[in-house]
Amino acid sequence: MDPEDEQARAKAALTELFSEVKDVDTPVIVERIVADIDRVVQAVRFDGWQATHAGERAVKRELRKIVYVKYRIKDQDLFDRAFGYVRQYY
Repeated sequence: MDPEDEQARAKAALTELFSEVKDVDTPVIVERIVADIDRVVQAVRFDGWQATHAGERAVKRELRKIVYVKYRIKDQDLFDRAFGYVRQYY
């Protein structure tokens, strides 16, 4: 599959995920979260990263910085689902 198509699918999946949790108590700008996740995952991932502990650890660390630290979303299930999408699409 074309890398641009894969990236578009990845962003669409993440957008859908974070849109599900957006409510009045969670002032989340979905597009910014997705763009931040896409940017850092593109920077730290490498071919076959999903099959290595170091690759998974690096991606999880950067994802945690965005979800937990930058946007202060303390939802383990959401984090796990986001990582699953990242693992699948990147």
